[in-house]
Amino acid sequence: MSALEIIETCTRMAWHADRREWDRLEAVFADEVTLDYTSLNGGEPAVLTPRRIVEAWSATLGGFDATQHLITNHLVDIDGDRAVCTAAFQATHRLADPHGSPLWTLGGTYRFDLARTTAGWRITGVVMTATWADGNQNLPALAAART
Repeated sequence: MSALEIIETCTRMAWHADRREWDRLEAVFADEVTLDYTSLNGGEPAVLTPRRIVEAWSATLGGFDATQHLITNHLVDIDGDRAVCTAAFQATHRLADPHGSPLWTLGGTYRFDLARTTAGWRITGVVMTATWADGNQNLPALAAART
């Protein structure tokens, strides 16, 4: 049953972000989370609290008209109270843009590191590896300017 609980926790990250359910999104994370989006943005991984993650994501994702993050093909490895879930993703971002396509889509993989807590499995780390993109790559900057 633990593998299903882990998959659900990872799925909830995408589900709550897409539905702008920020309080529920915050609840899937451990007290400290290492986020690594360097394949997309460069820089270094960041260690953040759930509140800081939600503040950052609501400022960017919240500016889109809609987003849809699909996560599939989960592979779960459990070692006691720790787990790793790897999965494929496709993330579509929609924003009306008079100067270009209203869509930007990314595909690749996620690696989720998780810890079992008294409240259930919580995400302690996320590595997003983008392997392809299509559409209007200027949309994230436009979305951020809207919030």
